[in-house]
Amino acid sequence: MSHSTDAALRDKFIGGMSHAAATVNVVTTDGRAGRGGVTVSAMSSVSADTPRPTLLVCINYQSPVAQQIIENGVFAVNILKDDQAYISDAFAGRFKDQLDDKFECCDWEAMPSGAPRVRDPLVAFDCHVVSSDKVGTHHVFFGEVDDVFIADGGSPLIYARRGYGAATRIEAPTSVAAGQAAEGRVLNVGCFHTFGPILLPEIIRRMTEKEVGVRVELIEGDQRRVSEAVMAGEADLALMYGAGLPAGLDAEELTRLEPYVLLAQDHPLAERHELTPQDLDGYPMIHLGSTPSSDQFSDILERAGVVPQVAYRSSSFEMVRGLVGQGLGYAILATRPAATVSYDGHLLVTRPLIAEGEASRVMLVTKKGVRSNPQAEKFIWFCREFFDLNG
Repeated sequence: MSHSTDAALRDKFIGGMSHAAATVNVVTTDGRAGRGGVTVSAMSSVSADTPRPTLLVCINYQSPVAQQIIENGVFAVNILKDDQAYISDAFAGRFKDQLDDKFECCDWEAMPSGAPRVRDPLVAFDCHVVSSDKVGTHHVFFGEVDDVFIADGGSPLIYARRGYGAATRIEAPTSVAAGQAAEGRVLNVGCFHTFGPILLPEIIRRMTEKEVGVRVELIEGDQRRVSEAVMAGEADLALMYGAGLPAGLDAEELTRLEPYVLLAQDHPLAERHELTPQDLDGYPMIHLGSTPSSDQFSDILERAGVVPQVAYRSSSFEMVRGLVGQGLGYAILATRPAATVSYDGHLLVTRPLIAEGEASRVMLVTKKGVRSNPQAEKFIWFCREFFDLNG
């Protein structure tokens, strides 16, 4: 077999393995060789029936951590939760410009071996090395487990298709026939959590009325969560904001959401028909902190010479509406629900914000270079139809 053929097989192997979902783990060690840590996905149980349970991890031989584990003789495997991707990124070396020491990214506790444990991982295994072998470019470490930490709750951070994802429960079919009938009929749609509830239900209704048997599964979250779901192949497509999209995504603009000011009905500014940034100067602001538009809206005020007086921050859209309804401040938003009352029953009013700045773009997003499946193509068509009809 030629070298070129070997190289082609290697590339196919790497491409194939990228589809194998794995938990994201930070392997740490400490001892006479010093403290170290690295992010790995190659971790597996070996046996629970050896004198002590055994697992293995694979670490590139060029990583200093591999030699540290050899000299220290111990390591800990920290399985991360699905909101701890930043820890994974730190130990993968992506925040070198922000951290002098990777361990600064979170709080740590020592396991009995002395190996560092993330204070609140999903699971942590404390191990001592029983054997190791160098295979190709990696050291394979076999460790006997001496202690285990298990969190009270949480879900694992998953890595697949070169992106982060999260585990979601799937209802098993009641029979082989039901499973065969449902195969290929499930569409996974990501959506930004603020405007998703306003835009998606009607699109889903339109599609499922005409495409009998299609089941839409929703993946909701902030900009990072949704974009990572598309990158990892967890979501077939997504609706999200256009700001800050990763380079690996294709995006089509569906609509634009103009900024407006949300006020309690009895707010002093509610008597105005429209508002400028200068009108808001000096009034407390309720800041919705989870959208790309949030920074954009702050920029609008600051460009007009107005410094936002932020009284409260929340990542919850309805919490912001509730705080506004209680008269605790105004909010600048882009998503405009039909309801004019907050969850706790207080009347709200909206006023156009007259200021320089772009509207928030809602985008239909797919992974670059990946051909959409038939169900996704149909959903895209229904999205376009919906926004054509609704301007």
